[in-house]
Amino acid sequence: MTVTIGRRELLVALGGAAAAWPLAARAQERTTPVIGFLGGGTAEGNREFIAAVLQGLTEAGYVEGRNVTIDYRWAEGHYDRLPALAAELVARQVAVIAAVTLPAALAAKAATSTIPIVFMMGSDAVKFGLVSSLNRPGGNVTGVGLLFNLLMTKQLEFLHEVAPAAALVALLVNPDNPNAESDTSEAQATARVLGVEMFVLKVRSETELESAFATLIQRGARAVLVSPDPFFHRVDKLAMLAAHHKIPAIHYLREFVRAGGLASYVTNFADGYRQAGIYAGRILKGEKPDDLPVVQATKVELVINLKTAKALGLTIPLPLLGRADEVIE
Repeated sequence: MTVTIGRRELLVALGGAAAAWPLAARAQERTTPVIGFLGGGTAEGNREFIAAVLQGLTEAGYVEGRNVTIDYRWAEGHYDRLPALAAELVARQVAVIAAVTLPAALAAKAATSTIPIVFMMGSDAVKFGLVSSLNRPGGNVTGVGLLFNLLMTKQLEFLHEVAPAAALVALLVNPDNPNAESDTSEAQATARVLGVEMFVLKVRSETELESAFATLIQRGARAVLVSPDPFFHRVDKLAMLAAHHKIPAIHYLREFVRAGGLASYVTNFADGYRQAGIYAGRILKGEKPDDLPVVQATKVELVINLKTAKALGLTIPLPLLGRADEVIE
């Protein structure tokens, strides 16, 4: 039997189907999970870290723009903006908050006790109250500890070894960072053991950064130690200032060395951020933060720019070169 559909009936049917498409698209959009990415720094300064997180998410089965959406929020070094940014993500009812740096993690934890949080930072998560313990985090927070705030002792020892005449060392610190006090205490304790005098320069803006280098040269500093903070991701600027003033400096990002800085002594950021992406993916699949122990990065990398060392008149001891993971010539 042949069924004949009239023109009017056909138009009605097609119209109904057309109307259904936007509804289906909206339904799919609503079911796509959203990860809130909360950072204390800038998107530009975190490009490599974001790529590593996305790689981890991919390994967990999630691809941005395909089956997961990421909503980025950057404080651009203004930590007082983080509570409002965290509140925006909570209001959007994101499925997970990925928090980069201690200030971002603290803001996220203060904003919600129910949305899972995965942090990426170099601070002691137990000390700052983010988790109850590393093995059983408790609550809605877990993440990856990246060690870089715990490596300042090694960084200062490196400066002392390659520049033994540096009896006076300047420490650059962002006073707005919750780690500032503990970083300063740790560095000063190491300096006393090494017989090195240290003074602290507080920097939170471009203007203060330029004046800080002028001040440290005026005061006779012979080396510079940069404390971990998103503001100091300005590796090109820092490397330029160190070269201009002919002073050895060590940083916590290997990009500093590639930009012409003397050295960096850091944990493996890429692997840590990738692990954070995997954790976010596992949470999207239903796992609870309390069942995911805080991952502690263990691998550290020493990178040395031999060309910069020669320009500064420094001779890098052969055993130290042998321990370097990368030497730029």
